[in-house]
Amino acid sequence: MISGRWIKHFIITFISSHIIIYPTPINLNYFWSFGSLAGLCLVIQMVSGIFLAMHYIPHVNFAFDSIEHIMRNVNYGWLIRYLHANGASMFFIIVYLHIFRGFYYGSYMYPRRTLWCSGLLIFILMMATAFLGYVLPWGQMSFWGATVITNLFSAIPIYGSSIVEWLWGGFSVDQSTLNRFYSLHYFLPFTIAGLTCVHLSLLHASGSNNPLGINTNISVVQFYPYFVIKDLYALWLFLFVYLYLVFFTQIC
Repeated sequence: MISGRWIKHFIITFISSHIIIYPTPINLNYFWSFGSLAGLCLVIQMVSGIFLAMHYIPHVNFAFDSIEHIMRNVNYGWLIRYLHANGASMFFIIVYLHIFRGFYYGSYMYPRRTLWCSGLLIFILMMATAFLGYVLPWGQMSFWGATVITNLFSAIPIYGSSIVEWLWGGFSVDQSTLNRFYSLHYFLPFTIAGLTCVHLSLLHASGSNNPLGINTNISVVQFYPYFVIKDLYALWLFLFVYLYLVFFTQIC
């Protein structure tokens, strides 16, 4: 049986080696803050999604009404939903900027090819999760969006129609479709979280890139406190924009 002392030692060692004394190139700019912001967005989406799932009803006759119930009757339900819906948009904006930084500074080249591929896999799962979540309110846009997107698989030769019926769970978008979309929308974020840990492990194995794109093993500093403070500044700017959208625009 694993003792509490061993677990405590493991946590302290992990935080020390991967967060506090992690050697970081000294010339990183604020483009390198988008990775930590993406991790924050993932946490916000998972926490707010769990609270929304407590009140959501995955049934074709009650799904839309359950959303209205969340917005009108659940204490601060409107806030949780706006955090989740606007958070999804902010999540993609941050990830797009993170990918753009990787393109611009050549982070996809050796020795970070595996790191880049893991990031692309996370991005693909993000798009799938976002589409599944878009369907859950089960309004007109959700229903026909699910119909159109799933029908794209019918273009696959020979097996296309069978794949579409398998995705639907029947001969049309109906209760079975909503059930499996809801299950996958709840499950995929945990898969993304696991892949994020793999992504971070690969990053720490190959080391961070830098704006010059050269080996900077000599010019490195500890991640804490230098880049922790830098990321905290980026965090406050992110929260300013994010909360402005939530409380003043409510674009969802």
